Amino acid sequence: MIEISDLHKSFGSFEVLKGVNLQVEKSSVVALIGPSGSGKSTLLRCLNLLEEPNSGVVKMGDSVFKYGSDWRRPSDRAISAFRARTGMVFQHFNLFPHMTVRQNVIEGPVTVKKMPKKEAIELALHLLGQVGLAERAGSYPSELSGGQKQRVAIARALAMEPEILLLDEVTSALDPELVGEVLDVIRALADKGMTMALVTHEMSFAKEVADKVYFMSDGVVAEHGTPQEVFDNPQNPRTQAFLSRFKLANS
Repeated sequence: MIEISDLHKSFGSFEVLKGVNLQVEKSSVVALIGPSGSGKSTLLRCLNLLEEPNSGVVKMGDSVFKYGSDWRRPSDRAISAFRARTGMVFQHFNLFPHMTVRQNVIEGPVTVKKMPKKEAIELALHLLGQVGLAERAGSYPSELSGGQKQRVAIARALAMEPEILLLDEVTSALDPELVGEVLDVIRALADKGMTMALVTHEMSFAKEVADKVYFMSDGVVAEHGTPQEVFDNPQNPRTQAFLSRFKLANS
């Protein structure tokens, strides 16, 4: 579904991505793990065209973006169409505070996809039911816990009916007791065959839910494979050191 080839991204003189290659197959879950600052979130933002790479190729289905010296920025319409196919959920929710939960969820389908409001409301209530928040449809974000806000953000992304869901450290801003409820929603989506790429520091969850794991370090993919290969038998010394520290911290 998604293929990234030799992707480079710099901020000024600092090169964040140094030739990344990655594939996400349809109905699979890819987990991006690694130390902070390794480029995981930047890679996810490049996937959704929120960041413009310096060079490389991003391909999703029949949409191909080739970056480099002859790069021409697509039209806003083309970018919007691409983003509509890639739902993204951020670390800090990004809900509209002046809108109710239901209004947050229907905003994208009504405004971007021109979906009739009645149909959008029906979809929103269905999705809010999926994430266990149908009874909070009339609440405002300020009335919700962090875990509830993140579940609303997931429902909002799903309302656009994306082909792939991008999740950027969606539990890192939550209190520990709220992490489980968000992971349960992601686990249920994976069981239903939702294509997902997620950046996470929840190693046990990544091992459980992912089909492929990419370990990133210093702007490159240092190792990738099945969860069993990466977690149980890592070959790269950087992967070994990272997972060793994790195990020590959680022993």
